Amino acid sequence: MKANKEPLFHVVKRGDVPPSKALCIRVISIVVALIVCALVTTVLTGDNPISVYGTIIKGAFGSSRKVWITLQNTSILLIIALALTPAFKMKFWNIGGEGQVLIGGLSSAACMICLADKLPNALLIIVMIIASLCAGAVWGLIPALFKAKWNTNETLSTLMMNYIATQLVAYFTIVWEVPKGSGKIGIINQSSQMGWLPQIGNKFLLPIIIALLVTAGMHIYLFYSKHGYEIAVVGESENTARYVGMKVKKVIIRTMLVSGAVCGLAGLLLVGGINHTVTTTIAGGQGFTAVMVSWLAKFNPVNMILASFLIVLLERGAGEISTTFGLNHSFADILTGIILFFIIGCEFFIQYKVVRNRKEEK
Repeated sequence: MKANKEPLFHVVKRGDVPPSKALCIRVISIVVALIVCALVTTVLTGDNPISVYGTIIKGAFGSSRKVWITLQNTSILLIIALALTPAFKMKFWNIGGEGQVLIGGLSSAACMICLADKLPNALLIIVMIIASLCAGAVWGLIPALFKAKWNTNETLSTLMMNYIATQLVAYFTIVWEVPKGSGKIGIINQSSQMGWLPQIGNKFLLPIIIALLVTAGMHIYLFYSKHGYEIAVVGESENTARYVGMKVKKVIIRTMLVSGAVCGLAGLLLVGGINHTVTTTIAGGQGFTAVMVSWLAKFNPVNMILASFLIVLLERGAGEISTTFGLNHSFADILTGIILFFIIGCEFFIQYKVVRNRKEEK
């Protein structure tokens, strides 16, 4: 009888991995990633890898201004990642963070442009906050309704909403352009500063404080509230949720309202607190980057602080590499991609292990 040929290795799922062992695997993956990046740098450019790594740190922390910008960018990315997390934990794949941020920012800009001479500044800011949160919530509500009522594919619907939001911003950019024919809005209310969010200490600190508050609030919401428990149950099994009496459709709609509203808050900060204008690229792709942040952190709001910081550190360091060594930005993106690949890939070895098959003699 011809024996069946068995593969030399097979993959099995691990049991509960101790936190210390998981941390060790992640540290090893980062070390290996840095070694690979060093080899790639030496082969392609001939530059000293240590100097390249030092430049990455310099790009994020080379001056006090760079430190504040790094922390501010981390805060915006963190808020968007936190916004997407409730939906992801429910296994509702909300890929529409970019559009929800854009529509929240567009609502803020509309209030600043249309109501600046009609309302006192304090009331205008309150209206901006309400408008941005509601706009983001509505942008999350639309795909949630289609999912709850007709079980449509939420990945496609939320993705399509991004394009609609982008084209709306492009349309109103032409409507509000200053000067006419420039194709851009410019700084809104630059002389009067109507609708500009107040500064706390300096112009970078407000988004950081709000990000920390949102992190604490989302942690409590997900892990210590009834709504968070319902999100977890629906994510594990919709049938189980229905069996215990949960209204799954209501949970889906409510969760996406929360997710969209927090994205709208990020749009408010970008327009009213940081850039004081709106463009189709104001979100800078962070709605998509936040997806990776949320997954890297295993949907844990506290872990997202570190994950967001790591992504921003690599992005800012990549720009500094391009400037210092005269390389195009693509090379810096290669290094960033290698590091992220190893960081994401190490999660496989935390969840699974490769076992060698033993040959049995008959």
